[in-house]
Amino acid sequence: MTTPLKAPVEWSVLLADAVSTPGLISSAYTRFWNYSIGNQLLAQWQCRLRGIPPGPINTFLGWKDLGRNIRKGEKALILCMPIQVRAKEEEQDESTNEPESKEGRTFNRFLYRANWFTLAQTDGEPYVSQELPSWSEERALSTLGISRVPFQHTDGNVQGYAINKSVSISPIAFLPHRTLFHELGHVVLGHTEEAQQIDAPHTPRSLREVEADSVALICCESLGLPGSEYCRGYIQHWLKSEKIPERSAHKIFKAADQILRSGRAVTSSTQPTV
Repeated sequence: MTTPLKAPVEWSVLLADAVSTPGLISSAYTRFWNYSIGNQLLAQWQCRLRGIPPGPINTFLGWKDLGRNIRKGEKALILCMPIQVRAKEEEQDESTNEPESKEGRTFNRFLYRANWFTLAQTDGEPYVSQELPSWSEERALSTLGISRVPFQHTDGNVQGYAINKSVSISPIAFLPHRTLFHELGHVVLGHTEEAQQIDAPHTPRSLREVEADSVALICCESLGLPGSEYCRGYIQHWLKSEKIPERSAHKIFKAADQILRSGRAVTSSTQPTV
């Protein structure tokens, strides 16, 4: 059994690096698009740290199936992957004060494993690169269960808004795709659901805006669309001198990944590992 590894870097650190480094996200997405956003940046970060040319990654057996061998002495990259765990312990049932057995239940635990190698760490048959899947707004909205409704706000300075499971973009919005990703971010991050709850804790507005525009930044850069510099400025305006919390970094990566994957054409590519 493989020994679980500690995280090589905090997700909030990876996100801060991506937000402050132009082109980093697009570079990671181009090379590692069939992995999750978090793992894309994690792989890119390790390649930069170790001076390895970034490129397609695969496991030892995956490269072997493609007719390539790992060079002697090469060290694997660490990625985060879900492991299905079967619960064994008992927990107290508050309604009856009797122990409630969790036997048979399963859940995912995320562990770090050193199982991946880049193309530059291999020798063998010529590698045929996979094309990036196309992204469709219509497909994404349908998959996410979000509707796009006509813009009805009377303030001409408002670029867009999100209510419940719907988004609306001003017909005169500057960079409407960026606004769309921002508003989709609010919905997928759960901000619009929070707004409907009275007694539940709410995410502060400044953090909501940071989270939503971080999602927009990742989506714009991943798809090679303009607007990244405006996202960075917006994020810094709301973030001020604070750091993005670790919990928010997890939420941002997950939401951006959902939005990007929901709009992709169906392919037989490798499934994400986180």
